[in-house]
Amino acid sequence: MNILYASNDGFARHLGTSMYSLFDKNRGAETITVYVLSLGLSEENIEKLQTIAKLFNRELIILELGDIRNKFDFDVDTGGYDISIMGRLFMGEMLPEHVDRVLYLDCDTVIVRSIEKMWKTDLCGAIFGAVMEPTIYEAVKESIGLGTEDGYYNSGVLLVDLKRWREERVQEKLMQFLKEKGGALFASDQDLLNGALKGSIHTLMPVCNFFPNYRYFSYQTLVEHAPSYKIVSKDEFKKAKKHPMIIHYMGDERPWIRGNLNHYRLAYERYLEKTPWAGTPKQKGKELYMLIYHAMDYATAICPEIRWYISKKFGMKAVMSRKKQTGEKKA
Repeated sequence: MNILYASNDGFARHLGTSMYSLFDKNRGAETITVYVLSLGLSEENIEKLQTIAKLFNRELIILELGDIRNKFDFDVDTGGYDISIMGRLFMGEMLPEHVDRVLYLDCDTVIVRSIEKMWKTDLCGAIFGAVMEPTIYEAVKESIGLGTEDGYYNSGVLLVDLKRWREERVQEKLMQFLKEKGGALFASDQDLLNGALKGSIHTLMPVCNFFPNYRYFSYQTLVEHAPSYKIVSKDEFKKAKKHPMIIHYMGDERPWIRGNLNHYRLAYERYLEKTPWAGTPKQKGKELYMLIYHAMDYATAICPEIRWYISKKFGMKAVMSRKKQTGEKKA
C-alpha cells in the first residue's frame, strides 16, 4: 500500500498519531510505504516520524515541496487555511513514477480498522474515490458548477488512480480551474477537486472517512438536504457511526483542544500517547466554546434546522477568523 500525507511542523504530531494508527491497524499488510509531502518539516520532527516507521519496520519517504506558493503563477487565497492543504494537488509530479495508486490521508485522521479492503476498491474508471459531504452549503456547490443532484466530496481521504491522474493531466486541470476562479474558493482545495473533476469521482462509503459531527445527524436529514447521498444506504451510514474505519477530526471539535467532548476523541488520544509527542499539552483557551459546540451537537440530533441556521450564519465568520489568525502569524 502507498500512503500519502502532506504536512508542515504545525501538523507533525497529528501526522505522527495518524501514521502510528495506520501501522498498528494494518500489521498484516505485506508492504506499506508512507510518502510525506513536506512543507518545511524540521529535522527533529522528521526523526520522530522515522522512529515510528522503524518501530513497525515500514518505509517512510519525505518529499520536500518547498515554498508551495511558487508553484502557482497567480495569487492563491486559501481562506485562512494553511497553504499545506494544497500539497495533495501535486502528488502526480512529486511521487515516483512507479506509484500508480495512492491513498491520501489528512493529518487529522486516525485509522481504527484495517484499510486493506478499502485499498483494493475498484474505482470503476474514476480518477479517485472519496466520501460524500452532504452538509455542504448549496451556494458552495453552485459556485463550482455543481447542481442539486451532484455529489460533493470531502478531500481528507482520497483513493487515487495516480496513473490516470497523470495521463489526464489532472494537475493542469486543477490549476486552470483555480485560476479561472480567481485563486479563491470557499473550501479551497476541496472545492477545487469537486469542481474541476466533476463526474470523475467514485463514491466511497462513510466508514472510509467518518466525520464525528455526523454522529448527531440522522440518515433521513442528510438525504433530505442532499438527494445525492441516497447512494449511501441507511445501513452503511449506521455502520460508519458505530464502526468507522477512518475517523477524520474535521470541524472545530478537535481532540487536541482542551475541553473537547468529541465522542471519538479517545482513538486520537490513545495513539498520540504512543508517539514521540506523548504528553503534549492540549490547546487551551477554548473550553467554553467546546462546551457550546458540543451542546450544538445534541441540538442537531433533536432539531437539525438549528445547526443549518448556525452553520449558515457563522460559516463565513469562521473563514474570516481563520484569515485573521493567518495574518497575525505572518506578521
